[in-house]
Amino acid sequence: MAGNSGRLKLALTLGGLYLLLAALFGALAAVLWADMQEHERLALLAIVMPRLELSILIILLAWFFLGLIVSAVYRAYVMAPLTLREQALVMVSANPGLRLQELGAPEIRTLAQVVNSLAEQREALQRDVEARVREGRASIEEEKNRLAALMSELTQSVVVCNLDGRILLYNNRARLQFKALAGESRSAQDGVLIGLGRSIFAILDRHLITHALENIQQRLARGSQQPVANFVTASRAGQLIRVQMAPVLGGQREAEAGEGARAFAGYVLMLDNITRNFEMESQRDALLQSLTEGSRASLGNIRAAVDNLLDYPDMEAEQRDRFVGIVRDEVAAMGQRLDRTVNEFSDALKARWPLEDMLGEDLVAAAQRRIEGRLELPTKVEEVPEGLWVRVDSFSLLQGLSYLAKRLRDEYDIRELRFRMAQAGRLAQLDLIWSGAVVGSQTLLAWEIDPMNVAGENSPLTLREVIERHGGEIWFEREKASHRAFIRILIPSALPQEALDAAPLMQVDSRPEYYDFNLFRQTEESRALDERLLSELTYTVFDTETTGLEPSAGDEIIQIGATRIVNGRLLRSESIDQLVDPRRPLRPEGIPIHGITEEMVAGQPAIDKVLPLFRAFCEDTVLVAHNAAFDMRFLQLKEEATGIRFQQPVLDTLLLSAVIHPNQESHKLEAICERLGINVIGRHTALGDAIVTGEVFLRMIPLLEEMGIRTLRQAREAAERTYYARIKY
Repeated sequence: MAGNSGRLKLALTLGGLYLLLAALFGALAAVLWADMQEHERLALLAIVMPRLELSILIILLAWFFLGLIVSAVYRAYVMAPLTLREQALVMVSANPGLRLQELGAPEIRTLAQVVNSLAEQREALQRDVEARVREGRASIEEEKNRLAALMSELTQSVVVCNLDGRILLYNNRARLQFKALAGESRSAQDGVLIGLGRSIFAILDRHLITHALENIQQRLARGSQQPVANFVTASRAGQLIRVQMAPVLGGQREAEAGEGARAFAGYVLMLDNITRNFEMESQRDALLQSLTEGSRASLGNIRAAVDNLLDYPDMEAEQRDRFVGIVRDEVAAMGQRLDRTVNEFSDALKARWPLEDMLGEDLVAAAQRRIEGRLELPTKVEEVPEGLWVRVDSFSLLQGLSYLAKRLRDEYDIRELRFRMAQAGRLAQLDLIWSGAVVGSQTLLAWEIDPMNVAGENSPLTLREVIERHGGEIWFEREKASHRAFIRILIPSALPQEALDAAPLMQVDSRPEYYDFNLFRQTEESRALDERLLSELTYTVFDTETTGLEPSAGDEIIQIGATRIVNGRLLRSESIDQLVDPRRPLRPEGIPIHGITEEMVAGQPAIDKVLPLFRAFCEDTVLVAHNAAFDMRFLQLKEEATGIRFQQPVLDTLLLSAVIHPNQESHKLEAICERLGINVIGRHTALGDAIVTGEVFLRMIPLLEEMGIRTLRQAREAAERTYYARIKY
């Protein structure tokens, strides 16, 4: 577009100049012709007519050289300043490290050198200011990191929202909990993870939140110092969630709040899934009621029978036997009820302790301390891999290990016990090794089902129940070469501290971006979307990889990648990176570009399964893509088959680049990144391109503001006027 616009202006300039010269020379010729005598005219024609072709050629050559001169002057004094102006705007607003090219006339080159010198000074001053700002913000960042660390490690789900219900902070526990709750629902909408800028009302009922807020406001008005509200709600999957709400108090008073009332800018939600607790408590209550009600009747019958036996010591033997039988039957019934209660309570006790991640070496060290301290049995460690994590109920497992050690000492006179651990796929092998005696399989089986009793400590669990609790196995083996024997226990292994689940969210040098306090300021939800400032909107930046470049000719999407921009920040932690089975062969020439092979897409979900999740991910946001017409055409062609339509506004960084830099020759993503000083990583992968596009778009927002383009409507209208907006797919 830049080249077309410049050439058009140059052509118009030359055309006007040629017409002006033609008019001047024509007028001069007409005046001279009118002033000549007849014989002068004849003499002039006799001179010119034989040389007419030469005269025209000379005129055309003169015009040609004149055009070259004008073109050179135009490029040197018009196009060069325009190009330098665009580069200067980028340098000021987006890429301070950029330097102006020395283009155009010598005077303009000198000016570019001066501007570059000023830019060097400005960048040095900026570096100095940034260093001082970093020093000043060090303590604040330290407190923020402490808060982020605390929120990340809390075992309770915490979500913080502004008054519009937009989520501005959540911890890892909340993300995992809602992911688990959504996994139990069959609705695609329920599968959406919570995220910054999303509405809490998609998860919890709006009326419950509103009612709780009203209660808190009333307590604030009465002067309560720490007002909280509690309620219980059900998730869409039928889970019971207990919610405690606390306000985030603001520092200013709202006029409508009244004298003496404190305003608050948002609220904190602390959530617990109480479904299992509720079921266990209901079961316990039923057991206690059954025990007490049944025992009351039995005790009444026993008391009556005993009273009769005591009051009538000389009653007949048959009648005495009948009363004794009543006592015997009622005692037996009470015993059965007690046994049933104990057994069922034992089952509830088995589910009491959750499995937690623990270092293998810490587990072995704890077992050594327990066995040596309580059984006075020496222990040693043969081999425990460094960094081996296991997922265990450490209390019950340590009880089981101590119980095995006690049985080995008491029944086989074992004098020393050794520990060994090893990784075995998704499981870990824990071996208890000794020399000498051989334990039979039947003996070990009997140990598994006997009650565990170690140093006077009784457990309601058996060894078999402990192993089943961990989903593991236990058996006996011999090492014939070394004349040793060992009991091997399989227990689940784990990555450190939920690393498997949290790895996609971690940044190289920071914690996951789970907090954004600036969202407290966004409370004007009633404004029309088109009139919202670009800096205030929430965006979904996406990209697709396809089998080819012709969506209307049957090419299909094979990968969708997307990330979000919330409050001017690119949230890499909230993203989609999904391969799609196109149900057709891939084109061989495309595989070296996007790196996706037939084997990679085989077994992946089809597009009709992926689009509902993508729509839920980008709901209530503005879509952003580079060359968006291409990607949107693929989505539009799937509307009839899937019933899914993407009707939100779309911004295209290719069109916006043409708006910002009309005098640049290239608007490819790589060229834009080079101009804006952005490192390109992961090119030609859907998520990689989406992240790069998001960084480009964030750099473009201040450049658009410099041009007076501040709202979504202004950006869309400016993009629609560009040359590239006419491209159709």
